[in-house]
Amino acid sequence: MIPTRPIWAEISRNKLIHNFRLLRRSAGAETETVAVVKANAYGHGLEACARALGEDGARWFAVTCVEEAVALRQALTAPTQAKRTLEWATPRIIALSGVWSGEAEAVIEHGLTPSVWELGHLELLEDAARRCGLGAGGVAVHLEIDTGMSRQGVQPERLEPLLARLEQGSPLRVEAVMTHFHSPDDAEATASQVRQLATAVDTIVRSGIRPELLSAGSSADTLAQSTAAVTELARRIGARRMVRTGISLYGYAPHSGIGAELQPVLAWKARISGLRQIEAGTMVGYGGTFTARRRTRLALLPAGYADGLSRLLSNKGWVLVRGQSAPIAGRVSMDQTMADVTEITGAAVGDEAVLIGEQGGQRVTAADLAELTGTIPYEVLCAIAPRVPRMMVE
Repeated sequence: MIPTRPIWAEISRNKLIHNFRLLRRSAGAETETVAVVKANAYGHGLEACARALGEDGARWFAVTCVEEAVALRQALTAPTQAKRTLEWATPRIIALSGVWSGEAEAVIEHGLTPSVWELGHLELLEDAARRCGLGAGGVAVHLEIDTGMSRQGVQPERLEPLLARLEQGSPLRVEAVMTHFHSPDDAEATASQVRQLATAVDTIVRSGIRPELLSAGSSADTLAQSTAAVTELARRIGARRMVRTGISLYGYAPHSGIGAELQPVLAWKARISGLRQIEAGTMVGYGGTFTARRRTRLALLPAGYADGLSRLLSNKGWVLVRGQSAPIAGRVSMDQTMADVTEITGAAVGDEAVLIGEQGGQRVTAADLAELTGTIPYEVLCAIAPRVPRMMVE
């Protein structure tokens, strides 16, 4: 069924590719750049974004889990009616959150690359590999080291049992060693993590394992070029550097001072579905939290918190109508929101209202909404509900 509700998100192919090329240039020709497309490509649409990036040369994708990785593999190999054809080599897909019981066979069947850091991960994958008749080194894995994030990854002092399990003859091959920097805008903290990574890498190399890749770094340090020490470490062991780029692919810098050339990829829009005039003293919305101080013209928008428009924007946020700001009046409800268009001459039913994006030289960004609601752009973008159709535009 073709969606008919007048709310949608436009995903700019050109801006997505612009950001990807910018990140690749920042990373350098010697570095593998991973396009992180987890969480439905940060709310932008997994399949369409991955296809666009693949057509521009993306060789690596990363998602959260094996389930997401299988969905991506199937999407990339399915027949398409699009004008563009899939002409790139089969992309690699990393599942960042390990392997759960019942998933190892899917890893092998779909040619996925799991991150591992526990003996349980190795056992599941080894058993599945042997059942599938794979010999030594038949399954590539990325071994994650916890250098201070304290979330996932093997702690350096617990590394030895894993290395013993990965000795010669194992069907698993450590293609990459990876870690996650918890505060990429904190040079001292990151330097400490790099030192811990180097210690772990030395232990790994002494065990006879020679990883091809050293995966450490995200959008922040890629744009800031702040972790040259990781590149040098990779060179020292004869490996290539790998970086995993996420939020900046979609046009937002992880912190201020970097990424001035990034272009927000997503525009979120709706159409005015109703107009009414109310008199001074009239209350609006649930709880009557807005009371008109004058004769007021209200526009009804078919967008609410079930679509991902945060209820915290009630009486604080704004949308753009005819290139002007229209403040949200009253509480954002589940499916609808009211905006004050009293000052916007000619506002009419059917007019486009921009929740995120540009109009008439004005703009509202996910960062603006994040600031108003006390969160980060990542959450604003990921919160846009599946019932909001995404459409790829040039």
